[in-house]
Amino acid sequence: MKTILVTGGAGFIGSHLCEELAKNPENKVYSLDNYSTGSEANHVANVEYINGDTQDIQDHIKFSPDIVYHLGEYSRVEQSFDDIEKVWCFNKIGTFSVLQFCREHASKIVYAGSSTKFGDGGLGRRQSPYGWTKASNTELVENFGDWFNVPYSIVYFYNAYGPREIRNGKYATLIAIFAEKMKKGDKLTVVSPGEQKRNFTHVKDIVSGLILVGENGFGDEFGIGHPASFSVLDVAKIFGGEINMIPERRGNRMAADVVSDKTRALGWEPIHNLETYIDSLRSTGWES
Repeated sequence: MKTILVTGGAGFIGSHLCEELAKNPENKVYSLDNYSTGSEANHVANVEYINGDTQDIQDHIKFSPDIVYHLGEYSRVEQSFDDIEKVWCFNKIGTFSVLQFCREHASKIVYAGSSTKFGDGGLGRRQSPYGWTKASNTELVENFGDWFNVPYSIVYFYNAYGPREIRNGKYATLIAIFAEKMKKGDKLTVVSPGEQKRNFTHVKDIVSGLILVGENGFGDEFGIGHPASFSVLDVAKIFGGEINMIPERRGNRMAADVVSDKTRALGWEPIHNLETYIDSLRSTGWES
């Protein structure tokens, strides 16, 4: 029996990870989530859900997990300028508390870094409060490994999409936003210049990579991203709606290199592609 804790387990990616982990009868799966962006609607079977902040992990978790998948951080670029206090609380204080917990319980941590770290030739790590906290946290995780022998893996997601994406509000993601606008007959808003490239990766491919790295990966640079890239303008054209260009926003990187060699060496390959997914949304009236 393996005991696994997923922080952010009621969120978009976290719920899919919990669902897949819980399919294995040898796993006992727990979620710790403060429901700032997660939802009870994302709860899945055979997972024990705990409501709380990661900064208080010692108060909420009274067992020793074999693995902690740490996904429970603030995870939006442009919005992080307005939410900097929340970013600091979730991404710095919370992650330090999780690392201390893993140190004390001899748990392996699988830390969800951010591919913004690699954006625009490395400049992405300082282009937003979100990007900086995530990039500096990867160094903190590495240091805990060196200083205190905390076993760790650091993964990097590239533009996750799929069922359970947030469709509305300030934390909604691009594919979900476009699907919702198509459903309502609204124009697709594209942030200028529109040529910013993204490597959209289906959430099930991300989860398969996460579990593989959790079981067999150690160290940094486990990228989980589809090799094909699309500009935001390309994506809008695939959806087929009328396009409305809006002004450029701070922190909006133009490109990021997919660093996935170490993950592929473990046997991971993406099996989903964006165009097929958009076609499936179209066939259901833009419902995911």
